[in-house]
Amino acid sequence: MTRRWLTAAAATVAVLVLGAGTAQAAEKEPTGPVQPTILTAAVYSLGAPTIAPPGANDWNCRPSERHPNPVLLSNGTTANAYENWANLSRKLADAGYCVFAGNFGGAPGSFLQTVGPVADTAKALAAFGDRVLAATGAAKLDVVGHSQGGMNIRYWIKYLGGADKISRLVGLSPSNHGTDLFGLLSTLERIPGVPAALGTVCQACNDQAVGSDFLADLNAGGETVPGIQYTVIQTRYDDVVTPYASAFLAPAANVKNILLQNVCGLDFTDHLGITYDPVAQGLVLNALDPAHAKTPPCVFVPPVIS
Repeated sequence: MTRRWLTAAAATVAVLVLGAGTAQAAEKEPTGPVQPTILTAAVYSLGAPTIAPPGANDWNCRPSERHPNPVLLSNGTTANAYENWANLSRKLADAGYCVFAGNFGGAPGSFLQTVGPVADTAKALAAFGDRVLAATGAAKLDVVGHSQGGMNIRYWIKYLGGADKISRLVGLSPSNHGTDLFGLLSTLERIPGVPAALGTVCQACNDQAVGSDFLADLNAGGETVPGIQYTVIQTRYDDVVTPYASAFLAPAANVKNILLQNVCGLDFTDHLGITYDPVAQGLVLNALDPAHAKTPPCVFVPPVIS
């Protein structure tokens, strides 16, 4: 990814986010249908990569007394908003939340998103979050993120003023300490020229490699901040964030690390499938509204890719 491309992409995002105007802020964006899996959602989004996930981006939505914080969905690496959230977004909206999602870290209108430098994606997401707060009149946001999307919010919190704007952060298989991809990525990162080549198409991949400068800086001085409730939901069968325990945050009073299989031993969901997993979705709802938590039904869930 060249500097010129990133500059152009950042400028385009700025125009879209900052120049949206009051008229756009009052609109309900077109949404796609509910999907049963991330694979069906990905296929659908090939023809409509910018469409919002179902239940999301109603700029007329006003938070209720029970759910005063809008929920912002944060995408994983390479995923667009519809692909990542075409099931959970509808469930959140049906539960009474104002739900929002956008595409950042990729070429405008591209199927592939969230591949640019994590810091740049976090900056664009933070600007979108400000727009959500302004439109809804809410004081704070709750954020649900998958993979990179569950980690990059921490950059927003640490460096972009997110500590005063975010109440809860729920990560689904987040890359909080990076990944070695079963040793493959760590090996490739040590080969001269490979990180630079990978960075031209996915700098976010370099940023999420175990031991990266980005992660060392992000995690230095403490992984969490007081005043925000952190929940990590991870699957033992994660085949992207490896080892799977690297998703978990350091223990703290405001941190809850949940291994999915401790809740339901029949759940074999993998990294790609976790945002569509009914058990994980129930845990997300509990994390957002712990006062009304319910034990998710334990059902057999196969991996997306076996």
